[in-house]
Amino acid sequence: MGVLPVPAEVRAILLDIEGTTTPIAFVQETLFSYIKDNVKEYLRAHWEEEECQRDVGLLRKQAQEDSSLDGAVPIPLESSSGEEELERVIQAVVDNVHWQMSLDRKTMALKQLQGHMWRAAYATGHVKGEIFEDVVPAIRKWREAGMKVYIYSSGSIEAQKLLFGYSTEGDILELFDGHFDTKIGPKVESESYRRIAASIGCATNNILFLTDVPREASAAEEADTHVAVVIRPGNAGLTDDEKSYYSLISSFTELFLPSST
Repeated sequence: MGVLPVPAEVRAILLDIEGTTTPIAFVQETLFSYIKDNVKEYLRAHWEEEECQRDVGLLRKQAQEDSSLDGAVPIPLESSSGEEELERVIQAVVDNVHWQMSLDRKTMALKQLQGHMWRAAYATGHVKGEIFEDVVPAIRKWREAGMKVYIYSSGSIEAQKLLFGYSTEGDILELFDGHFDTKIGPKVESESYRRIAASIGCATNNILFLTDVPREASAAEEADTHVAVVIRPGNAGLTDDEKSYYSLISSFTELFLPSST
């Protein structure tokens, strides 16, 4: 590692979040632990609200689809009013959420509830998005040099905006020209990077993608996108082949933009 020159044709830098701009531990330990620890309290506090009822309705529908899966947790309808019945249904939702999270599922129903819980947690200051300290100064430099900067993460666009809107560096959303999530396609499929380029309005080789995941790097490269793999504390280790094959950086400051000379 050291200095990595950015190819002259690059006009846009596409950033992964987890393990790239943000420690993996923040996502796993802070964000997901917050959901597990607070889901019951959140449901009790917001149960009567329309948004919460919609979230529970989606989870119930997902639970019906999952009924044949091993260990699946059904969510009953409230058959009567009363504190005891309400607690029974809430506990079923809590158990369902914990079960889905234990399998690292990414269902729309689970993501939606998580998104609403995180929104409340960020807004009240219970959670702040963690950003590696080299990230913001580097992005400011890239933008001054005329680069566009985008985010591409498996977390929803809403979750991305919360993380950067309520971050340890303050609200830094103005640093990004746009956000992509898996609605544009999975990160391990090359077609997703072609769609992103079309959406940005450039060729795939006008983009440099920074990620910590070699499978994503490989998919982007197949689409003729430039790639660098980011090595951060807590990230999964790379094989010797991956280390010798990919351009590696351990800090955004290692990228050298020809246009900034």
